Amino acid sequence: MSPRRAAPIEVIERLRAAGCVFAEDEARLLTAAAGTPAELEQLLGLRESGLPLEQVLGWVEFCGLRITVRPGVFVPRRRTGLLVKRAARLIRPGSVVVDMCCGTGAVGAALLAGEPELTLYAVDIDPAATACARENLAPRGGTALTGDLFAPLPRALLGRIDAIVANAPYVPTDAIARMPPEARLHEARVALDGGPDGLEVQRRLVAAAPEWLAPGGQLLVETSSSQAPQTLAIFARHGLTARVVHSRKLDATVVIGATALIGARSA
Repeated sequence: MSPRRAAPIEVIERLRAAGCVFAEDEARLLTAAAGTPAELEQLLGLRESGLPLEQVLGWVEFCGLRITVRPGVFVPRRRTGLLVKRAARLIRPGSVVVDMCCGTGAVGAALLAGEPELTLYAVDIDPAATACARENLAPRGGTALTGDLFAPLPRALLGRIDAIVANAPYVPTDAIARMPPEARLHEARVALDGGPDGLEVQRRLVAAAPEWLAPGGQLLVETSSSQAPQTLAIFARHGLTARVVHSRKLDATVVIGATALIGARSA
């Protein structure tokens, strides 16, 4: 079916009753995805049960790409496009890039779409996430690895990575209960929980990053606007010259830090 085909009004009404804010758009997508009325009923039932639309469809649009999404895997948000945009400015053909805490691998896939000549690794502690990331990255030449932060990376990459991009979990533990049910009930807690202040994973990531980065290498970490000053301080504590970038349009915040160039005087 064409994705522009109008959805039946009863589908829209059922989605509205289920609390879907963008019922018309969702109805159109579900109708387009269903090959038969029975398939539409199945998809609609999953959505009414609270399953995220992206997991019902099996994909999400991200930075102009259709990214595969599997059950339980963190769904990439539109705001993470800022992380992609800023990283894309820093890479070139032949750059070695790591998509850390990769989830679906959406960030890495978007970077490879813009620069196919990257050497790209994606890492996540959740095997379900890396299985999904392989689906999105393997056709583009990326590699997905399962493990805790830098642990699964080849040791040969020490001091050779040009850019690390990370949408590490940054939701404070107590705040997870206030998240929309689509996230807190259907996405892996390990992809959301950043510890008591939301910064535990960031601390570990930033502490380990300098030895993996090449001279002048860049670390880019998504965070919240309220947490940005603390994230900036973590970067400084580990010798990275850092700045905060914010997009009002995307409601997104990224902290970008660089290691010193060989022979350069410290800032």
